[in-house]
Amino acid sequence: MQIAIASGKGGTGKTTLSVNLAARLCRTGHTVTLADCDVEEPNSHIFLSPAWTRTDEAHAPVPRIIQDRCVGTDCRICVNECRFKALAWMGEVMDFPELCHGCGLCMEACPAGAIVEASRVMGIINHGTADTGNGSSLRMLSGTLRIGEAMSPPLIRSLLEEAASPPYTEGIVLRDCPPGTSCPVITSLEGADYTILVTEPTPFGMHDLRLAVQTLRLLGQPFGVVVNRDGMSAEQEGTVLDGWLLEEHIPVLARFPYSRAAASACAEGTLLIDALPETTARYDALWKEVLTQMTRATGGSLHA
Repeated sequence: MQIAIASGKGGTGKTTLSVNLAARLCRTGHTVTLADCDVEEPNSHIFLSPAWTRTDEAHAPVPRIIQDRCVGTDCRICVNECRFKALAWMGEVMDFPELCHGCGLCMEACPAGAIVEASRVMGIINHGTADTGNGSSLRMLSGTLRIGEAMSPPLIRSLLEEAASPPYTEGIVLRDCPPGTSCPVITSLEGADYTILVTEPTPFGMHDLRLAVQTLRLLGQPFGVVVNRDGMSAEQEGTVLDGWLLEEHIPVLARFPYSRAAASACAEGTLLIDALPETTARYDALWKEVLTQMTRATGGSLHA
């Protein structure tokens, strides 16, 4: 079961929800993997202090030009066909790996077999476990993009391939997605069974929630909303946001009240279910509601 946790904007509490839900599920007997897909700024490890047991380099395919085979100025098919401008003609074909999306079209199009596949390092993927207490252990995957790397989707895709392979296929996989609605987020959502959208009752939160909802609907994936910091804005609470969610028939999975104590605990890198034990029941209720909504969306029964 693959559950994505996303938000239209940063700072809504997406990672806070991810790490606390993962730890709570783990403590209640579930087999859980937390995949930190925010490869440009992974921070789940701050709350869970995992022991990394393995680090793998992730590579992306790029073209390598064999100049002796190149037909030269009379051809230039590879240059003309590359929509990402990763190849250019400068007296000979020059390649710019940082611009390459790894589609492989240039290799297919070259009539002289002058382009072969090479690779470049995109970043690293860490594998590890975190002790969540009560004798439970949480499996963790986390990607870190190479400094200077322009594109994060290929690394996110590699991370998700790991998450879809043994031993991570057993149990629940929670994906802590990047914020926003751009390519990294869409890549993080690919193949998810359900998405939890985290928002806050502010004008900015609602604006970006609308964009996130549009994205999920275009992808045709089921989702529900968690309202974090509920009560922080009297102008939005119970009026604009709730009215819009009701009008759009979007299920509210849970509400987490605005709390200065919760903000302090997060700033110290402490799990809320430890710092504020009364929040535990809210995470239990959230998970129960997620399963209910997933069952409705699929028209069948689910077992976590």
